Amino acid sequence: MDYLKPLLTLLAVLNPIGVIPFFIHFTSRLTPAQRQRTIWVSTLTVFLVIATSALAGLQLLRFFGISIASFQVGGGVLLLINAVQMLNAKPADSSDHDLSQATEKLDAGDSVAVSPLAVPLITGPATISTMVIYAEKSQGFADQALLVGYAVVGALATFACLFASTRITRFLGQTGINVMTRLMGLVLAAIGVEIMADGLGKLFPALLR
Repeated sequence: MDYLKPLLTLLAVLNPIGVIPFFIHFTSRLTPAQRQRTIWVSTLTVFLVIATSALAGLQLLRFFGISIASFQVGGGVLLLINAVQMLNAKPADSSDHDLSQATEKLDAGDSVAVSPLAVPLITGPATISTMVIYAEKSQGFADQALLVGYAVVGALATFACLFASTRITRFLGQTGINVMTRLMGLVLAAIGVEIMADGLGKLFPALLR
C-alpha cells in the first residue's frame, strides 16, 4: 500500500481549515472554557470516526444495513438545516435559556462538538469512504496501525485549526462574523445539496437519466 497517498488524501478530504467559520458560528455563545471543551470533544470525535472507519467501517455499515449513499443523504439534510440557521445569522443552538442552562446542556452532552462540527462537517461521508477504501487495500496489522496513525495526524490538524479560530474571532468582530456566517451559510447549503444529490443518485440511479 502506498504510505503517503492515504495521508494526503485524508488531510485534503478533512480540510479542517475550511471548518473554522462554522466553528466560530456554532460556538459564538459559549464561554472560553466551553469553547475549549468543544475543541477537545471535536478532536476526539474526529479521531474516533477516522480510526473506526479504517478498522471496522465496512463491518459497521453492513451490520446496521447502512450504505454510504444513505449516509450522504442524511448528512446533506443535516447540513441544509444548519445552513438555514446560518443564513439568518442565528447560532446553531440558539434558545431563550440563560447561560447556566446552556452550560448544563453542554455538560450533558448536548453540544455541537460532535454534530455537526465533527460529523459531518469535518469527517463526513467522503472521509469515511476514503478510510474504508484504503482499509480494503491494507495488508496485515502494520498497515492497519498506520491507518490509525493517520487518524492521529488528522485529529492533530483539526485541533490546531480550531484552536487558532479564537484569534480569528477577535480579529473579525461581531459584524465580520455575521457577514461571514451568511456567506458560509450559502456555501454550506450548496455542500448539503451536493452531498444529497450524490447520495440520491446512488440510491435512485433513474434520477440521473
